[in-house]
Amino acid sequence: MKEYLSLIKFSHTVFALPFALIGFTLGILEKGTGLDIRLLVLVLLCMVFARSAAMAFNRYLDRDIDAVNPRTKVREIPAGVISPRSALMFVVLNCVAFIATTFFINPICFYLSPVALAVVLGYSYTKRFTWLCHVVLGAGLGLAPVGAWLAVTGYFAWTPVIYGLAVLCWVSGFDVIYALQDEDFDRSQRLYSMPAFFGKKQALRLSEWLHLFSAAFIVLAARLILGDDPQAGWLIWLATGFFLSMLVFQHRLVKPDDLSRVNVAFFTTNGIASVVYGVLVIGDLIF
Repeated sequence: MKEYLSLIKFSHTVFALPFALIGFTLGILEKGTGLDIRLLVLVLLCMVFARSAAMAFNRYLDRDIDAVNPRTKVREIPAGVISPRSALMFVVLNCVAFIATTFFINPICFYLSPVALAVVLGYSYTKRFTWLCHVVLGAGLGLAPVGAWLAVTGYFAWTPVIYGLAVLCWVSGFDVIYALQDEDFDRSQRLYSMPAFFGKKQALRLSEWLHLFSAAFIVLAARLILGDDPQAGWLIWLATGFFLSMLVFQHRLVKPDDLSRVNVAFFTTNGIASVVYGVLVIGDLIF
C-alpha cells in the first residue's frame, strides 16, 4: 500500500480536493437539500479513483523515460518496486471503480465519466507532441469543482465552471515551474514542455500569465457567489486575497538561474494555498 500511495503521489490530492469540496458545497446550497454524506463519500471516491488512475498511467507510460532521467529513475516502476504489469492493472481497476462510482451518483456523471477519464489519462501522451501538456494537466484537475457540482445538481452552472478555469490556469502555471527542473532532459529526449520549448525565462513569464488568469477567475468566482453586496462574504474575500498572495509568493521563490526552491514553490506553497482557500470559502458559505 505504501508503494502504491507513493506511485500515485497521494499527498498531491490536496491540490484539487478543496476546490471539489467548494463545488460540492455550492451544489448543496443551490439545491437546498442539506448535507448528503453518502453523496459526499461517492464524490471523494471519484476523486481518488480518477487521480489514482491518471498518476499510475502517467508513471506506466513514462517508465522508460523515467529510467534514464536522474531525477526520476528512483520512481517505483523504473526502480523495480512495482512492475509495469501491476501498475497497468492498478490503472484499469481504478478506471472501472471510477465509472462504477459515478453510476451511483446520477446519469450525467455516469455518461460523462469516460470523457473525464479521457482528459486525465490523455495528459500523459500530450508531452510527446505539444508544449500545451501543462494546460491539459490543469484541465484534468479543473474538472474537480465542476464534477462535484454536477454530482449534487445534475446540471452545469457558471460558478463551478469559473472555478474549474481558475484551477486549470493555476495548475498549468505551477506545473510549468515544476518542469523547469527537466528543461535540458526534456529537450534531449525530444519531449515537449514550455521550459524545453521556450527556455526557462520565457516559460516563467508564461507561468506568470497563467497565474494572472487564475487570479482573475478566482476574483470572478467570488463576485458570482456574493453578488453586488460589498458587505457580504468577508471570509471569501480574505480567502481570495490569501490565494492571490500565494501565487505571487511562489514566483518570488523561483528564478531562471536559481531552481533550488522549486519544490517549496510547487508542493508547500500550492498545498497551503488550496487548503486555506478551501477552508475559508466553505466556512463562509456554510456559516
